[in-house]
Amino acid sequence: MPRSRRQRKGSAVAPSDEEVLARLEKLGKSVAEQIIKGKPPYLEIPVRTLSNTIWDEKRKILVLGPRKARRELFDIGESKKFMQTVLMLSLIVKARREGDYPTIRDLYYTGKHTIHYKDLHGRTRSEETWNDQRESNAVIQDIEVATGLLREHMGIMHDAKGKIVGNMVIRSKGYEIDLSRMGSGAYAVPPNVDKLEIVRVDADYVLVVEKDAIFERLNEEEFWKKHNCVLITGKGQPDRSTRRMVRRLWEEFGLPVYILTDADSYGFYIYSVYRSGSISLSYESERLATPEARFLGVTVSDIDRYKIPKNYIIKATDRDVKRAKELMNYPWFRESKDWMNELKLFIKKKEKIEIEALSGHGFKFLSHNYIPEKLRKGEWIV
Repeated sequence: MPRSRRQRKGSAVAPSDEEVLARLEKLGKSVAEQIIKGKPPYLEIPVRTLSNTIWDEKRKILVLGPRKARRELFDIGESKKFMQTVLMLSLIVKARREGDYPTIRDLYYTGKHTIHYKDLHGRTRSEETWNDQRESNAVIQDIEVATGLLREHMGIMHDAKGKIVGNMVIRSKGYEIDLSRMGSGAYAVPPNVDKLEIVRVDADYVLVVEKDAIFERLNEEEFWKKHNCVLITGKGQPDRSTRRMVRRLWEEFGLPVYILTDADSYGFYIYSVYRSGSISLSYESERLATPEARFLGVTVSDIDRYKIPKNYIIKATDRDVKRAKELMNYPWFRESKDWMNELKLFIKKKEKIEIEALSGHGFKFLSHNYIPEKLRKGEWIV
């Protein structure tokens, strides 16, 4: 029986419901106090743009820079954004006070209404609080960066994609769930991973699989049991909940994390999202990124190394090549000689393969040979 991993001391603790509500109310009270004092109300929101995203070389993650935008009610260019933020904040505070768990779609519809008014010429006009869900989602993100809370902490629900299985026990709402007893299925990672208590982990590492179908195959073979690992997938581009679960297993239990994706520029980017964070969510990299994650494969050099049959090799598109060139400009790729070699090889050969290409040597080659051998030989990229 493998030795159970103990939770590290000093691991990040999710804020309590009381703290979440207090932080949200504090933001609202700051506006109310300005009005009471007769001052023009405003909000300061950290800017979530590429120009304000910084690569923290020491911590190996993307972080949000210091720039902030000032949203004033009486600034005609910012007044709508100001009112949208206050409206969304009031909806979230109301939900937290009443113990509700709205979806991001619920919040969009609840806050959506038409405001009728007369312009300076007496003509009737109308304005929507927000025109589509992208606007309301952006406001939720603004509240996240302004309060330092994840939307999951605020009780906002979203479509979670992740699945996980392995020798670990979690506690959810007082119920202990053994993730090694899921049969042919797997445990669906919930929207708010921080609500879970990870009771025990008996594993040597975490294997993150890009594709759901490959995850299902490895799970059916009980790869996680034979090789004593935790198996997890985000079904392609991972959602926040999957990334948070991976981060917790690494941060709290010291488990090495290995990423398995297709050998193409989009698979490589998925790895970088797990490891370094994403530009759009750089303000949450400390809680979502896993800076010591390692890329297990599949690599471009594997095409020759493993003599992949020609019928499995796919010609890279111009879009694939363009994306690879963009990755070469990212500092977390640029500082790695191995990654630069892989990306240059991809651009030169213009060839890509999927994980399934390894089936050219038999359907069990991936689980019986490729993964175990790469781990044993330390053939991963960081």
